[in-house]
Amino acid sequence: MRALVLLFGLVCFTTAAMAGPVKTYTVKGAFDEVAFDVESAIVDRGLVIDMKGDVGGMLQRTGKDVGADKDIYVGAKYFTFCSAVLSRKMMEADAGTMGVCPYSIFVYETKATPGEVVIGYRRTNEGGSKAAEPVLLEIDTWLDGIVREAAGK
Repeated sequence: MRALVLLFGLVCFTTAAMAGPVKTYTVKGAFDEVAFDVESAIVDRGLVIDMKGDVGGMLQRTGKDVGADKDIYVGAKYFTFCSAVLSRKMMEADAGTMGVCPYSIFVYETKATPGEVVIGYRRTNEGGSKAAEPVLLEIDTWLDGIVREAAGK
């Protein structure tokens, strides 16, 4: 019986970990080229990027200040943006979903796996009320399309 309970718990944990707050795709390529593809996939949809963050640069710049001696990334960036149409639709369904905006897509290459670039996005379908679920799923699908385009999938 204990083994069954342990197995059930492991399956539930694994499923939750796979669903997770982010979804990623890995591609072969040069970081700067893939980051450009991500930015282009966003802008080509008529969207305005509100912020570009350079997480890799920040970690490298502040490493000595926090006693770190390990470089993690070859490059690591994120892009935030909103869609007037989808954001309005989401917030009309549930005003509290404002916390889901802006949407975020990230791209990174680690020192441990050079030549493998990860592209992903922060999922939206886990926050909000029942009323907002359909539009949050729509946004998740839309974000997935942007990331898949940038990944060439």
